[in-house]
Amino acid sequence: KDLRISVGAENVYFEEKGAYTGEISADMLKDLGVKYVIVGHSERRQYFCETDTTVNKKVHAVLNAGMNPIICVGESLSVRDGGTYLDFVTTQVRAAYAGMDAADAARTVVAYEPVWAIGTGQTASDEDIRMVHTLVRELLSSLLGSNGIGIQILYGGSVKPDNAKAILSLDNVDGLLVGGASLQAQSFADIVRADLA
Repeated sequence: KDLRISVGAENVYFEEKGAYTGEISADMLKDLGVKYVIVGHSERRQYFCETDTTVNKKVHAVLNAGMNPIICVGESLSVRDGGTYLDFVTTQVRAAYAGMDAADAARTVVAYEPVWAIGTGQTASDEDIRMVHTLVRELLSSLLGSNGIGIQILYGGSVKPDNAKAILSLDNVDGLLVGGASLQAQSFADIVRADLA
């Protein structure tokens, strides 16, 4: 209890209650002491057919329950190769924040995860990360005014101990969303140390 560690969840359902066997409501997560909930992860979008609309509903459900959503955005390799990835990420961000007031928006976190870099060992270049994070920051500022400036923007996508510090040094990168590297204690500890350095 004395550590600065919070519990998070990887998914939530947007309905408050009802006959949705197997789904986990925001209130159930809140009862467990969850503070953060990942919403819109690329695997949820790809394998469970989540859309920008359902992501927005989940974001609102998390906020209404008093928790903080970590909103994932990012493009596939085909979108990146097609050159439309900035428009694609813009659409995802705008959809996620639809109908949200400034006070609620201040409790959100955005995680940019280029889908082609998740679990592949490929990491976006520093310039790619900087460009998309700057775009997200500008979008948040245009949507939310000064409230958009303080929203944390994380990077995820093959984050490892040997690249964590360099990624964290980039403009508008406020932290990391770590996937596979968190499954090995030493690897994850080294990433945490990079964040503290």
